Amino acid sequence: MAAPGAGDPVEGKSGKAPLAQRIDPTREKLTPAQLQFMRQAQLAQWQKTLPQRRTRNIVTGLGIGALVLAIYGYTFYSVSQERFLDELEDEAKAARARALERASGH
Repeated sequence: MAAPGAGDPVEGKSGKAPLAQRIDPTREKLTPAQLQFMRQAQLAQWQKTLPQRRTRNIVTGLGIGALVLAIYGYTFYSVSQERFLDELEDEAKAARARALERASGH
C-alpha cells in the first residue's frame, strides 16, 4: 500500500484531489518537454472551446447587427413622420399671402 501523497492523486485525509497550479513559464525553469506539453494542453483547450466561442461570436454579431438595423429603420420611420417643417412652411406661405394681400388691397 502506497503512502498518502506519494504519487497518489487523492490526498490522504481530506479526500480531495490537489488543485492545478498556475505556472509562469518565464519565471520557472521548465524543460522543453514540459513546455511542449503545456502548448499541447493549451491547444487542446482552445480547440475544445472553439465551437462554443464561434457560436457565441456569431450570435453576438447578429444581435449587434439587428440592433443597428433597428435603430437605422426607426430613424427613417421617425424622420418620415415629422411634419413640423411642413407646417411651418404652410404658415410661412399663408403669412406671405396675407402680406401680399394687405400690400395690394390696402
